[in-house]
Amino acid sequence: MQSESLISPLMQTISHQHWKVRVAVIEATGTVIQFGNGKSVDDVLSHFAQRLFDDVCQVRHAVTSVVGGWLLALRDRYSFFHKLIPLLLSSFNDEMPEIRQLAANLWEKVGLQWQEENEADLKDKLDFALPPPPHYPLQESRPVLGCRELVFRNLSKVLPAICHDITDWVVGTRVKSAQLLPVLLLHAEDHMTQHLEIILRTLQQACADEEAAVVSSCVRSAELIGTFVSPEVSLKLILSMLKKAPSSCSLLVLASIIQGCPRDALQPHLKVITTELSQAHVCQASENGLYLERLLLCVQTLVSVCQEDCSMASLQLMEVLVTIMALSGATTLGNKAQETMESLAMMENVPSSQDLYRKHIGPLLERLTTSHSDWTAHSVELLQFCEVVTRSDQAFRLSQAMASALEELQNDLEEMSDQVISAFALQWHKPLFYETESHRAKHSLEATVVYDVESLTAGRNCPTRPNHVDSPAVGEALQHVVPTLRTCLQTTRDPHMCLKLFSVLSSLLLRPKDTIDSQGQFCGYLDTVVKDILMPNLQWRAGKTAAAIRTAAVSCLWALTSSDILSAKQVQDVQDTLLPRILAALEEDVQTTRLISCRIINIFLKTSGDVMNPDKFIKVYPELLKRLDDVSNDVRMAAASTLLTWLRCIQSSEGKSYYQSSIQYLYRELLIHLDDPESTIQDTVLEVLKEGSALFPDLLVRETEAVIHKHRSATYCEQLLQHVQATAATQ
Repeated sequence: MQSESLISPLMQTISHQHWKVRVAVIEATGTVIQFGNGKSVDDVLSHFAQRLFDDVCQVRHAVTSVVGGWLLALRDRYSFFHKLIPLLLSSFNDEMPEIRQLAANLWEKVGLQWQEENEADLKDKLDFALPPPPHYPLQESRPVLGCRELVFRNLSKVLPAICHDITDWVVGTRVKSAQLLPVLLLHAEDHMTQHLEIILRTLQQACADEEAAVVSSCVRSAELIGTFVSPEVSLKLILSMLKKAPSSCSLLVLASIIQGCPRDALQPHLKVITTELSQAHVCQASENGLYLERLLLCVQTLVSVCQEDCSMASLQLMEVLVTIMALSGATTLGNKAQETMESLAMMENVPSSQDLYRKHIGPLLERLTTSHSDWTAHSVELLQFCEVVTRSDQAFRLSQAMASALEELQNDLEEMSDQVISAFALQWHKPLFYETESHRAKHSLEATVVYDVESLTAGRNCPTRPNHVDSPAVGEALQHVVPTLRTCLQTTRDPHMCLKLFSVLSSLLLRPKDTIDSQGQFCGYLDTVVKDILMPNLQWRAGKTAAAIRTAAVSCLWALTSSDILSAKQVQDVQDTLLPRILAALEEDVQTTRLISCRIINIFLKTSGDVMNPDKFIKVYPELLKRLDDVSNDVRMAAASTLLTWLRCIQSSEGKSYYQSSIQYLYRELLIHLDDPESTIQDTVLEVLKEGSALFPDLLVRETEAVIHKHRSATYCEQLLQHVQATAATQ
């Protein structure tokens, strides 16, 4: 026929630079094929498909109009349905509303016409029409029966091409194919079940696309699968894929299917889904942010769709959320996970996530700690344990920062400077020991975590840390927490892990009534903490890493002894066990360790110094005197303050004459420091001597008069002598 000879020149002109020429060619081609040889459709389809990407909307309009006309009037149209339908349906997602409306109108006419032509075959479906599925998408209008039947009958021919093009190297092709897929699935409804495996595999690949439009269309397709396909079928396939190779794409497809599922259909499968998500090979498969984000999306979708039904699987959902918070840390994602935890608590009809933790903390820790003997600093279970136990964003951030810093230097630990070790070991505790205003000003960046030492020592409440989340539930699970800490804090374990866990332990001990002793049961585990955890780690060992661990252990002891959970008898027991180790810690190279040790000895003396064994008691002051020569003024002042407490213990003792020679030696040493270049040290030492003058005033006067002429200034000696004389006059 003459029409066939026209196709070639028309197709050569269809990409002409002027859009009006392109429109004319498309319309001419439609007429030529309509009234000529219909078999020429195969020769023009690829060219028409390219024109759907044309930048000029009039060209795309022409393609839509011509293809719709063929579907309505072409003599051999039944032979080309599977080739023409995708072209017309592709215009459903055109950026121009006019083209979308034209495509919808033409497609409805095509469906109604085909429905009339095949009325005999469709008689039963027309006479006994089934209502739309109960959870049909609200934003969609259901196509007529003829349209649905056309898509269903041609889906097996169309689908392979779409699945191929959706991963094409050309962005536009991928976007068009991805947009066409949900249109086809909306028409196919439950008939897509027989093609489900290839669809899911395609969606899994396409969800890795860099184009947001492709991913968005794939999400929509997965939601339609959830709407129309039985969860028993769809979940079996997608969970199998997830188990075989966990990926962020599989999780996104799963979340979208769940989003599309009706609640009553999903409820019987809830436990299966959550159990699979909570498996280590899924929830711990990657620390990648995108993977964790989509894992969280699965949980959020389950909570949103299933609502109160989630109570039957709240333990598994909590385990997934804890993993996400542990791996993501104090980030936006971690905050979203915490918000989801609050939503889960609401669905369980409990006041807050704290109550949810209280409900499940026992089974949760039991599952997490089964492998604690094999943990390292990089174990996900360790991060989960820290998250569950502390539930404090600040503590978690500091623990992670410490671990990260240590990891950077793990190949050269022995050469780390004292300053670096101190910074690593005490990122949590360091602000505790800046007592002067000048120090607080200097360290203003850490103001959010400053706790006043004198308030702690006096037993008063410390300021609450911003964003700090108390964890009273941990007090109900000490049978899991303490044995895990004991095993993991042995001196043979990974030092990086030990530092992280000491940070966690100290965060608990700083607020014991709100955390580890919320149920008043901690004292039953005191011996384990002191003898099996702190004591071995306070033993001196060579190396900077060991020094960091000793600093962390000393800090934990400080938090324990300065809290108000121990009775005087218990503090005395701790002192009897650990005093030799703490006295040895006064010689540590790390300044912070020496400072904390002075504070701990001060607490020991205040609590039980007057009943301490005289032989042990008399060994304390020489070590404190050495600290008066420390390079740090903070340590020197702490040592002086502790000596003051030591002297007060003797004042309350009946056998103070037993200590006369020691007191005389102490007077002589203190008088030397009364002439210190630092006025703050002079003032502090003067107060100590004034307090100690009540013991042996005549002895102090003689020692002072013997050295007053050696001092650069006699002012402080004169003040001391005046004080002694005034005190004697009042007695």
